[in-house]
Amino acid sequence: MADHDHSGRADTARRAYRVAYDGRAYHGFQRQPDVQTVEDALLDALRALDVCPADGTPPGWAAAGRTDAGVSALAQTVAFDAPTWLSPAAFSSELPADVWVWADTPAPAGFHATHDATARAYTYHLHAPPGAASETRAREALTALSGEHDFHNLTPDDEGTVRDIEAGLERDGDFLRIRLRADGFPRQLVRRVVSVVAECAHEAGSAGPAGRSSGSDGSAEARLERVLSPAPLSGPEGVPPAPAEPLALTDVSYPISFEGNDRVLSAAREWFDRRRVTGETLARTSAVIRNGLRE
Repeated sequence: MADHDHSGRADTARRAYRVAYDGRAYHGFQRQPDVQTVEDALLDALRALDVCPADGTPPGWAAAGRTDAGVSALAQTVAFDAPTWLSPAAFSSELPADVWVWADTPAPAGFHATHDATARAYTYHLHAPPGAASETRAREALTALSGEHDFHNLTPDDEGTVRDIEAGLERDGDFLRIRLRADGFPRQLVRRVVSVVAECAHEAGSAGPAGRSSGSDGSAEARLERVLSPAPLSGPEGVPPAPAEPLALTDVSYPISFEGNDRVLSAAREWFDRRRVTGETLARTSAVIRNGLRE
């Protein structure tokens, strides 16, 4: 364990921390029995630092939200009553290499990381090589799904399904970068919205990332109307979530400002850059094998 100055251990106050992580090795953020989660990693670090009890959480502990298995984050946020010496660097010193606490800020005594969030934003990278028609249909689908709707057909949740979503789309090489922002998202809503967008972009029978085509009449417009209708979708008509790995929680807004820790930011950027290079290298290996598989 790294050395820390614990002289202020008795002095605690509510504090919020920004957390970035590569979620591919984890079964989501929230603790679950018998599988490793990001929350487990954070609490294990705090126990190693003698900040929380062995069988519980620090006072006031809460997180901005629950990301699904495989989903990554830039701006996950946790808040709790922390000792004054617990800097992002101290916190990160006991974390695994794919989880980083990179910023923090004092918070009001009753601050709650879940309830005090005013907005959350996600970014999804959808593989869609350039094609004017498909990109146009993707934009049209996102426009139809933007605004306030009852998204009960795009989440397994039974409550909190009415949401007002802001959506944006940008071309990034062979990918479409889809951004979704709202005050909150029911389970799997972002990934199912992406599935619908992909279906509409690949109408005329082509499958999207979840292996689905457009509505029964082949029309993207009909599919969108059906998805947003009061009637429930089930069975083959249901919308499965798009793959989790291209999704990241990129922002959580609060009425407080965070200060990044230069030491952690530098180390985290270096680690994620190595991760990026590894991924690009493996992609080239796959391309070599693909190109060599000829009839």
